[in-house]
Amino acid sequence: MPNIVLVGLNHKVAPIELREKLAFGTTSLVDALRRFGVDNSGNPACGDRVVILSTCNRLEIYTVASSGNSGHAAVCSLLEDCHGENRTSFQPYLYTHTDELAVGHLFSVAAGLDSMVLGEQEILGQVTRAMETALTCGVAGKVLSSLFRHAIEAGKRARTETGISRGTTSVSHVAVELAGKIYGDLCSCRVLLVGAGEMAELAAQGLVECGVADLSILNRTRERAERLASQFGARPLAWEELDLALHWADIVIASTGAPHAIFRRENVGQALRLRRLRPLFFIDIAVPRNVEPAVEGLEGAYRYDIDDLERVVENSLAERRREVPRVEAIVEEVREGFMAWYRSLGVEPTIVDLRRQAHAIREVEVERALRRLPELNDGDREIVQGMARRIVNKVLHHPTVCLKQHASSSNGHEYAEVARTLFGLDGRGDRH
Repeated sequence: MPNIVLVGLNHKVAPIELREKLAFGTTSLVDALRRFGVDNSGNPACGDRVVILSTCNRLEIYTVASSGNSGHAAVCSLLEDCHGENRTSFQPYLYTHTDELAVGHLFSVAAGLDSMVLGEQEILGQVTRAMETALTCGVAGKVLSSLFRHAIEAGKRARTETGISRGTTSVSHVAVELAGKIYGDLCSCRVLLVGAGEMAELAAQGLVECGVADLSILNRTRERAERLASQFGARPLAWEELDLALHWADIVIASTGAPHAIFRRENVGQALRLRRLRPLFFIDIAVPRNVEPAVEGLEGAYRYDIDDLERVVENSLAERRREVPRVEAIVEEVREGFMAWYRSLGVEPTIVDLRRQAHAIREVEVERALRRLPELNDGDREIVQGMARRIVNKVLHHPTVCLKQHASSSNGHEYAEVARTLFGLDGRGDRH
């Protein structure tokens, strides 16, 4: 039976400089999924079974492979092909989990236990979108589809049955909290929000709740900026107004999906000169980063990226930490349910082959008997056929029940192997 394999890295083990190099945008994610699934000759471990979870804090690739080692090698090859990075630069940061450890990890991620911000809300949506994208590309497969559905169940239950998501639970809200620490009262602060995605929307909501009255939203697609601005009573700006907006903003919160820095030392330096060195604060919650690290060397410019937010997070964790045992119990319950189903897949091919063989024998023998009894009418022939079906079903009942009962145990595969040997099955079975 193949293994569920997770290969990934996150904010705990890899610096942002590496995470941004390996992050997938929407287009590159779809390309990677198709490349990973289609090129079976160069990637024999994975076939059409892969889901990629790429966020600002993690990159995790889930697949069904013949072993953890083959899955790890396939993921390294994919990352090299997609990003042009030699595996020596990222392999030391990767973690690889198989089967129960991989399942438990994903469920903890979806429940918010593995996030930078304990109990954050965004990750559940990101897990959901990762599954939907893989399904759309036709590469999720039976096992991973079920795995991610169970993960989403664990995440939803964690948030509805416990208090793990109370308080500041998103990176966007932490960014707003940091802005408040910088300026104190945000009511008179001029804020420029760059981006119009989910994280930008959460940031806008937090800013308005903190009393920000002078909020501008700028996005490369003007219509999206207008839509978000109308939702929060903000001012939409065209992308061409970016440099001009830097002249008046006090704080810039950047959250776009751009694959490169938007704010570079040159344009920020020019803006600072026009501002006569009036301080300008950047809070960059994007990966890859929207604000070039060199900006921090400019007089009057202050830059905070997503790793800097960890210090802010610590202040709001106490209450949510008390909820962790309850969330862990939910994760364990859902994990056990999934693993029982997953192990049962190991005996399904044997049960299918066993029933197929038995019914094939039944059909041959019934047909032979009926040829010898040509005087039977249709009713009598149906009695013979029904009797044969019942005999087969009764003979198969106990072996089938036994195989299913032992399927979820650690030695379930041994029962399947014994059954195949005893009944001389040919090895055919349904593909997972």
